Amino acid sequence: MGLLRYTASADNTIVSAYEPNLTTRGSGANCGASDILEVFSIYGRISSASQELSRALIKFPTTGITADRTAGTIPASGSVSFYLKLFNAQHSATTPIEYKLNVAAVTEDWEEGIGLDLVAYKDLNKGQIGSDWIQRKKGSTWGMPGGSYREDSDYLYTTHLSNGLENIEVNITPLVERWLAGTQTNYGVNVRLSASYEASASETYAGIDSSVITNSAGARDSYYTKRFFARGTQYFFKRPAIEARWDSSIKDDRANVYFSSSRAPANDNLNKIYFYNMIRGRLVDLPGISNEYGNASSYIKVSLFSGSSDNSAPSGSAIFLHNKTAPALTVTGGWVSTGIYSCSVCFTASEDLDTLYDVWFSGSNSTISATGSSKQYFTGTLTPENFNTAGGVTSTEPTYYINITNLKNGYSNKEKARLNLYVREKNWSPTIYNVANNDIESVGIRSASYGVHRLIDDQRVIPFGTGSDLHTVLSYNVSGNYFDFDMSLLEKGYSYAFKFSFYDDRLNSWVEQDKTFKFRVEEN
Repeated sequence: MGLLRYTASADNTIVSAYEPNLTTRGSGANCGASDILEVFSIYGRISSASQELSRALIKFPTTGITADRTAGTIPASGSVSFYLKLFNAQHSATTPIEYKLNVAAVTEDWEEGIGLDLVAYKDLNKGQIGSDWIQRKKGSTWGMPGGSYREDSDYLYTTHLSNGLENIEVNITPLVERWLAGTQTNYGVNVRLSASYEASASETYAGIDSSVITNSAGARDSYYTKRFFARGTQYFFKRPAIEARWDSSIKDDRANVYFSSSRAPANDNLNKIYFYNMIRGRLVDLPGISNEYGNASSYIKVSLFSGSSDNSAPSGSAIFLHNKTAPALTVTGGWVSTGIYSCSVCFTASEDLDTLYDVWFSGSNSTISATGSSKQYFTGTLTPENFNTAGGVTSTEPTYYINITNLKNGYSNKEKARLNLYVREKNWSPTIYNVANNDIESVGIRSASYGVHRLIDDQRVIPFGTGSDLHTVLSYNVSGNYFDFDMSLLEKGYSYAFKFSFYDDRLNSWVEQDKTFKFRVEEN
């Protein structure tokens, strides 16, 4: 599972706009309990150059992210992306088009408050708990009106809205990593129109009105009004969130190993194989084997030995392997996650390479043999094939029969499930062996992605993660495709359906499959 979501712990809208009397500013108003966040800029409503602004503040708890990283649920920095997600709230007022929003790190602590009024701005803080345009928390003011923010690299992010009705999804990974590392204190983010779209105001004007921000190069048009759902919304999937995404898929080629070919690109000649250290039904790390690249003596290593399908064990000497360097008898494996190790190998065809045996070991390279004195952990079997050129290019698009073989009718909202996807081509023709064998093998789809939609309104609550993060991509091994899913991502009391999309190399595109798989999520 390469997807986790962390919802906001506090949010508020702060404004310098005038109350309906058009005389008093609402800069002392708090809207921390509102289910809406609002961003706007109004120019020239009161005078020929008057400025009225609205900005949103959102805070997220990083303790949960830190705990998940410590537990190994979220990978280390550099292997995960964090996205700020805000969802458009429809309204009857005018919505601006073609503008930019800034997301910036807040640099001072602030309080949420309990105000609700986003219209008349009557819920004033009056020095009590809560933030507003002037006050950041009880007894303390902002360093400048409208909040204090960092706008240098890694602290400021800009997104463009063309029709004004969009949800926003901004990659704020560098900022979140700074929060986690402690190099920037987490006071949340501010969302506002970028400087060129916030209303213009001169230094002279700012000098006579403490709510005005100097912005001589700002806009002389109004951008009113953009609204997002706040954390208090009744809509489970529209709360402000930071979404962690990473590619957690395991692509084990053990069932599809190929000899190297001069016709194939270098990456296609590499075969990635895995070793799973299962002890008493659970994955555990090998004692003394490093999970980082440190001392070479603590690495896990792999050698391949020749054999034949008539033998049940390796025989002869280790074969030469090619892995981006000169041919060698061993390659270094790597730690993937708890109890899981992998390596990538390629090798040329030979008449006596009917079956290969991969031996995973540690110790001196000079002592490795099929029955040597090195500490050996696992011996697997590989049946390599040649790349097939027969048949040429087909004009038909493959179609598949798919099924989740272990899907249940219902799940707890606290449950984490591993789901197995069975796949075979619809035009598959069984051989005599297939007919006699009850266990028909599943076809492993190298690039498959899952999505989830809610049945009652057909809302796509988890889109296919086919972008750069590949966070909903399925794993595969000798048994076929599978994926892990955390049911807490879904609102309890509703029915949902999984759908799948497969990547077609010939079309260079993802193809959504027709079949849906329904299930329900309940509390406990």
